[in-house]
Amino acid sequence: MTSTNTSASVPDFAAEAAVIADDLIALRRELHANPELGNDLPETQARVLAALEGLPLEITTGQSLTSVTAVLRGAKPGPTVLLRGDMDALPVVEETGLPYASTNGNMHACGHDLHTAGLVGAARLLSAHQAELPGNVVFMFQPGEEGPGGAAPMVAEGVLDAAGVRADAAFGIHVLPGPRGVFNTRPATVMAGANIMRVTFNGMGGHGSMPEKALDPVPPLIEFCAALQTMVTRRFSVFDPVVATITNLSAGEAVNVIPPSASMGASVRTLSAETTAEFPRRARQLAESIAAAHGCTAEFTFDSIYPVTVNDHAQTRFALDTLTRVFGADRVVELDTPRMGSEDFSYVLREVPGTFCFLQASPPEVDPETAEVNHSPRVLFDDAVLADQAAALAVLAFAHNTGS
Repeated sequence: MTSTNTSASVPDFAAEAAVIADDLIALRRELHANPELGNDLPETQARVLAALEGLPLEITTGQSLTSVTAVLRGAKPGPTVLLRGDMDALPVVEETGLPYASTNGNMHACGHDLHTAGLVGAARLLSAHQAELPGNVVFMFQPGEEGPGGAAPMVAEGVLDAAGVRADAAFGIHVLPGPRGVFNTRPATVMAGANIMRVTFNGMGGHGSMPEKALDPVPPLIEFCAALQTMVTRRFSVFDPVVATITNLSAGEAVNVIPPSASMGASVRTLSAETTAEFPRRARQLAESIAAAHGCTAEFTFDSIYPVTVNDHAQTRFALDTLTRVFGADRVVELDTPRMGSEDFSYVLREVPGTFCFLQASPPEVDPETAEVNHSPRVLFDDAVLADQAAALAVLAFAHNTGS
């Protein structure tokens, strides 16, 4: 952990966050009712700017996207830490029945409304202690995490150097269904890389009654889809697994016509850079071999959307110890395995050592075992966790910069 040599007492951010909890809940519900998609979030950006007004922050907005970057400069010299919250929603029609549910056809079905409000809360808490704070805190309000990706453009526009020096550490928190108020994370790989594979088999169309006079691309497509699952279990270690889920199949429209081409698409999740590089090589070889055996050809594409999210060991141990000290051991649980979801905070963690944490946030009336998951139109997050979310971000930043 990078820190100053001067240890300082960490404020009671949990108690201070409870005082502003109602404000954070009101902001979250306003954001929830007005979700926006992608990297163009003008109303969300305006609400964030209004919520930060009056704080001692140096604020800039994005050039290619509607991001907000705010810098708090402490009164003493010290390191720089970055805190991130994503702001975008999903193209999901909400079915929660909440009084503040969205009605515009989009939904904060992944909890980014809580992330945004929680980061505003952390900015308020830390700003109140500017005189005691060494170094700088960069608040990264990011669009586009659900796509097309906002972290990489923000990094390109200089968010990691927004304080005039490169950030020494970075932290983010994401809400998930589960027993309310429990934090999770782990060192090393914490979330999978997201990749998209597409394969098109090209043959020669013809009449459905005379397949011998055509080169039917459907059989190699079917054979490849089955062989792909075998390849995953025979060519990759169970200790560095791959999840390849076929989500699209396309061929002809008329039942009496052999189409000239047939295609598939798959979501591929990987847990290491090595596997991310190796999978497309093996999958391409498999597709081309099967196509050739049927007299067809194969067109293969593999796009890496987000890299693997890798937590720094030292920063993760610091985060686990710090959160345990503040919230208690029963509310901080180290994960045994990574989660197979993906995150573009991975782009930040490729450049800066840091940690991505989870905060479970199911309402008390919802059974965590049967709770709807992120991206469901009926998923519910209890915004009573907002005070602790804001406090957690604030304490990680303050403790990092003071070495407390």
